[in-house]
Amino acid sequence: FINVFRICLGISLSMIGVAGTILICALPMWKVTAFIGTHLVVMQVFWEGLWMTCVSEYTGQLQCKLYDALLDLSPDLQAARGLICISLVLGCLGFLIFLLGARCTNCLSHPGIKARVVLSSGAIFCLASFTTIVAVSWTANSIISDFHNPRVPEVLKRELGAAIYIGFVTSGLLFCGGAILCTSCPPQRARFPSSGYTRMVFGSTNIYSNGSTLQIKHQKSVKHGTFNICIQ
Repeated sequence: FINVFRICLGISLSMIGVAGTILICALPMWKVTAFIGTHLVVMQVFWEGLWMTCVSEYTGQLQCKLYDALLDLSPDLQAARGLICISLVLGCLGFLIFLLGARCTNCLSHPGIKARVVLSSGAIFCLASFTTIVAVSWTANSIISDFHNPRVPEVLKRELGAAIYIGFVTSGLLFCGGAILCTSCPPQRARFPSSGYTRMVFGSTNIYSNGSTLQIKHQKSVKHGTFNICIQ
């Protein structure tokens, strides 16, 4: 029961992490306008995401526009887009592999193979966590560096958006879920009978000839499923 609970917990955390990855991939709030200096009160707030940029008016109106080309993005957002897409592919692949090894499915019959499949899905979720944390950390480092760089105009300075914070949480969920799956189903080692012979004496017969005695013992010797008859 405890093992089943751990598996359910692991896949639940992993799938929440995959959902979070989808969310940060779609959200345009990776970079937001920084309210500093003379721009404490602004008429417009700019949002930058992986696929679009948005402008929020003071009236509440929101206008979004898709990027015309990949080169319109900053280098950190270009890398983040690729890494997040890889994370999504890994997350979906990990879930499909988990379904193959789940106990409630009949795709695989051998318990040992199922355990290895579940372990593989956990490793894939951990890899998806790694790509996600690299993407959000890279972008966060770029934002912080530009914010403290005196050569960057205040108008172009940005702050960490909501997608960055969600990305950190998402990465943690993916890693925890994958780690739980990796430790909840260790592969079972095949067990073989111990080496050596087991002898059982079923009876003995004494034969007397010319003053000497011959003792014949019918014995059963078992080793790895084979039967031998020894006569002494």
